Amino acid sequence: MSQLNHQIIFIVPRLPPAVDGVGDYALNLAKQLRQDFGIVINFVVGDPNWSGEASVEGFAVKQVADCSRAALSELLPSNQHPTTVLLHYVGYGYARRGCPVWLVEGLEYWRKAVTKGQLVTMFHELYAFGSIWTSQFWTSPVQRNLAARLVRLSDRCLTNKQGYADIINKLGQGKHSTIPALPVFSNIGEPKHITSLLERSRSLVVFGSPGSRSRVYLNSQLALQRTCLELEIDEILDIGPPLDYKIDAVNAIPVVCMGVKSAQEISNLLLNSLVGFFNYHTQYLAKSTIFAAYCAHGLLPIGMSYKGQDVDGLEAGKHYWLADKYLQTMNLSTGQIVADNAYAWYQKHQLSVQAHTFMNCLS
Repeated sequence: MSQLNHQIIFIVPRLPPAVDGVGDYALNLAKQLRQDFGIVINFVVGDPNWSGEASVEGFAVKQVADCSRAALSELLPSNQHPTTVLLHYVGYGYARRGCPVWLVEGLEYWRKAVTKGQLVTMFHELYAFGSIWTSQFWTSPVQRNLAARLVRLSDRCLTNKQGYADIINKLGQGKHSTIPALPVFSNIGEPKHITSLLERSRSLVVFGSPGSRSRVYLNSQLALQRTCLELEIDEILDIGPPLDYKIDAVNAIPVVCMGVKSAQEISNLLLNSLVGFFNYHTQYLAKSTIFAAYCAHGLLPIGMSYKGQDVDGLEAGKHYWLADKYLQTMNLSTGQIVADNAYAWYQKHQLSVQAHTFMNCLS
């Protein structure tokens, strides 16, 4: 039985079988809440084009008929039962240009009509920042307005980055005294036992979406070559959907294209690999499920340097290595210290810890 005396509804863009990081996050969180607290959670999918079942891993799922206030209102309970809605918010998940007016209007209507309802919003994103020659520049004011309305509408807010928490605080004009900033957890599991780097194969992993992996192969060649040379890598494991071009060998080291694998298969590959390589803005690593997976599996995270300060408890050279920055040679003894620091940083916000934080917000 649930320890809560009211309904819990998660609103998400999509759920499996669709490939959606926010949906995976929400589903893993729901499973942990069910396991630790016995909470029954129902899902509302905000993409009318999503193709999935009415039950996903034992959770009941309803889907909006279209992107409209009325379609959302039909799926949210009336005053008969106390209800908490947890919105997993990322603008582009609910609208093509990141402006889901229908979603915000639907929730505003529901909050006015239902006195026994409360809204908790997990801000996976806030709003876009773009140059004047991009569409993001023109939609950013609308996106910002929608985010501000959600902040004011929500009874509680959470996010995945301290910088976002600071913005939410300003948008809320002091409404929210506490805004937890929880770096994302690994969507492919958190192994209970990890081995040292010395006990692993000399494998380097490039894992993620086609876009994130392409940045590695197209923009990080010299750094990748250096990493493979200094750490004596003998194979590169490319994990994810196929790219639309052939990946060349690096320093004559073969790139083994693994394709799309199950979470357990990916977890097993990471547990026996040495390095997790990334090309991702280091100020946003707290938002990266790929970086989270590397940390959770005890790999040595290696990436590229970006302009910006150390944030979210992460420090370059301490929690991850920058292959294009440091003059000293990379080696396993130093790498083990970095891998251990990354693993320890991750434990502070692993899934079970986050489930307790969310439980407090839902209560």
